[in-house]
Order: sequence, then structure tokens, then C-alpha cells
Amino acid sequence: MDHLQFETKEQVAVLTIQSPPANALASYILNDLSQALDQIEQDSTIKAVVLRGEGKFFSAGADIKEFTSLQAESEYSNLAKQGQNLFNRIENYHVPVIAAIHGAALGGGLELAMSCHMRIVTESAKLGLPELSLGIIPGFAGTQRLPRYVGQAKAYEMILSGEPIGGIEAASLGLANHAVADEELENTVMTLAGKIASKSGPSIHAVMRLLPYTFTSNFESGLSNEAEEFGKVFGNEDAKEGVQAFIEKRKPQFKDQ
Repeated sequence: MDHLQFETKEQVAVLTIQSPPANALASYILNDLSQALDQIEQDSTIKAVVLRGEGKFFSAGADIKEFTSLQAESEYSNLAKQGQNLFNRIENYHVPVIAAIHGAALGGGLELAMSCHMRIVTESAKLGLPELSLGIIPGFAGTQRLPRYVGQAKAYEMILSGEPIGGIEAASLGLANHAVADEELENTVMTLAGKIASKSGPSIHAVMRLLPYTFTSNFESGLSNEAEEFGKVFGNEDAKEGVQAFIEKRKPQFKDQ
């Protein structure tokens, strides 16, 4: 795990993404996260997981430059499914995962955070799904999870405008559990994780199995369709223009094709 720090603090596993400057979710980050989950599953003493980012951001998005190496529609769909499968694993994990969000959780970064069971954000943090500004769409279950937390109308607004919201608004909408001052983030998260870790392991595991029953059966269909649409959209001309404009730090010139 070259880009993920793994620590254990009093029955709490702390995972820190280390891929400066943006902690972009390249495939090797996803692989490191998967390996860390494997390790945690082998340690019955761990009762909670904290996920955070090193440096200025939690994670400012997926690795757009990595996307440019893909060619076929199926490659893009498979990439989306890789992220979806990992985030599904987190959402259905046997112990709770708490995202500690500072700076920004954008695109894939927010999709990762939404797969966690709880989110504590700083008041100054920015959370959003800006993919449409690049001529693409969310592909790691963003279209399916965001409406759960903020409602359908707000999800339409956030995804279609591409504009992020602040930490205080995220908490008011239910996208975050709490919004705190920057200097209070670590203590707030670790205190919550500690309260959970003080509980009985079997009772924690039972709750983690039971709460997902509230999700509808349409979620899996939504994931499948999202991955398919992600592949289609990423193969069009506007996506190529949007990604290139992002890399060149200029405004894209979309032609609606």
C-alpha cells in the first residue's frame, strides 16, 4: 500500500490517503483501499474505521489523466464497475467507516465519502460532483447515492450545475453528520470512533447487517445503468473535449455530441 497509510489506534483503523496534491482516486488508490479492507477483516479487534486524506484535501476527485489512457467504451464501464464494487464493499462492511473530510470531497472523492457510513466535515470543506463540467458523468455510484442524502431535487441541482456545497450546508441536508471547525475535525472523528469501539463487537456487526435493509432493490439496477451510461458518455466528443480542457486548465467548448 504505497499510497495509503494504515494505523491502528485503540481498536480503530485509521486509513490516510497519501497521493498529493489532490489525493485523486487513481486505480492504485482503489487497490490500496481494497487491500486495507482485506487486512481489517482479518483483525477481529478492529471495531471502526476512519478514512481521511493527507494534505489539503480529503480527495478532489478521480484521476482524470488516468481516464485518458482508456479507449473503448467497455474500458470506461469496467473502470466504473471497479469503483462501484469497492464502494459497495465499504457500504456493506462489517464495521462502520467514518469519512473525515477537509478541504474538498469532489467527484470520485465525494462518491467514496458517500459509501462510508458516516461523514464528518469541516465547515470550510467543499463537496460536489462536478463531472458534467468536464462533459462526463459520475461513475462511482454518485447518481445513486447522492439523492439518498440530499433528496432528488437537490441532487439534480448539484449534479447538473456541477457546483459544490459547503460543509455547513452538507450537514444541514444530511450529507454530513456534523460540520466542525478545521481544528476540531480529528478530535471529533476520533471521539465518535472511540464511542463506537467501546461497544460490543457482535452488536456492532448486527447493526451493520441490519441497516442496509432500508435500501431499495432498484439500487443495483441504478448502478448497472450508471456504469453503462458512464461508458457511453466517456466515449463521445464532448467528453474528450471536456477532459482535455480540464488538463489544459481552460473552459471546454462543448458541441453537444
